[in-house]
This record gives sequence, C-alpha cells and structure tokens, in this order.
Amino acid sequence: MPQHIVSLTGRLLGALLYYAPDDEHNAALIERLRHSAWQRTWPCGSQADIASIARQIHSGLQPGYDERLSLAWKRWLSGDEGMPAPPWGSVYLDRQNVLFGDSTLALRRWLRELGIEPRCDRHEPEDHIGLMLMLAAWCAENQPDSLPELLGEHLLPWAMRYLDLLERHCCHPFYQGVAQLTRITLQDWQSRFQLTQTEKALFY
Repeated sequence: MPQHIVSLTGRLLGALLYYAPDDEHNAALIERLRHSAWQRTWPCGSQADIASIARQIHSGLQPGYDERLSLAWKRWLSGDEGMPAPPWGSVYLDRQNVLFGDSTLALRRWLRELGIEPRCDRHEPEDHIGLMLMLAAWCAENQPDSLPELLGEHLLPWAMRYLDLLERHCCHPFYQGVAQLTRITLQDWQSRFQLTQTEKALFY
C-alpha cells in the first residue's frame, strides 16, 4: 500500500494547518511553496487540479497577502470555539459542538490501545485537523495497519465538511488553497487504500 504517500503529504499538510506560518516547522516548506516546482512532484490529484491550487497558494504568498498570513492562521486555525470553520473533529461529530467531545474521547481511547501518545505543542484536543494529518503520517511510517481505521473512523467522517467551510469562509487565498489541496489529497488516500468511511451524523 502507498504508505509513503500518506507519510509525505500528511506530514506537510498537517504542519501547514497546525503550526504558524513563521514557525520553524513551516519556514522551509512555505519558502518551497513560493515556487512552482513542488506541484510537479505532488503525488495526489490531477495535474490540472494541482496547478490551479498552486496558483491559489502562490497568490496568497504575494506582497499584501503574505503580511497577513500569520493573522489568518491565528483566526482560522488556532482560535477559540465559535469560529466559522473550527478545526477540531468533535465540533462536527458531537451534538453540542464542543471541544473534547465523545468523538475526541473515542480517538483518545483508540490511541491509548495502540500505545500512541500524540505530541501536542498546545493544550488542545487531539482531533485538530493538522494533528490528525500528522498522526496519519506517523501511522503510515510506524503502524500502517492502523491507518485505515484512523482515516475511516476518526478523520474522513468530518474532514471534508471542515475543509469546505475553511475554503468558503477563510478570506486568505493561501489557506483556501491549502484546504483544496488537503481535500484532493484525502480523496486520493481514500481511493488508493479503498477505504470504507464510517457514516456519521454531522452537527456543524
């Protein structure tokens, strides 16, 4: 199975969505995204789709937008409850739209059963979209048999809804492009692994 693709793309997308753009985890990555060469080696999605997304991301790194990149990240990816596009899974899966909801606790139990302890730099739920993508990358490298359940049970049921909201409401083209790239990449994972997504009610 193409675990190396999940390892590569999950780690990069997870870092972009979890860490601030000026964080050391992202400095080299964002510099790479300023140039078009990366799109030729992105392993997920059609060439035409990736080229369109690359233009969107590149436009968000131009003068005028790049100065507002950190503000956009704080507003859309590290804020409090009440955000138009909350990046935590339990907001979508829990009827009360709360952080640390039942779905977060279920994820935590599953991680504990596998002996996995996520490293969170901030005190927040484990089901942040960026953490989940980096967790998928870790599982692909270290516990590949656990990857289908992580994706099908804990990430895919809500991720597309979140990415749609992020793209629709975020006013910064960089993160709109990252949302598009993440959606196409998750669809590629689902196809490559022939994943069965658990159907869950969404409340947000």
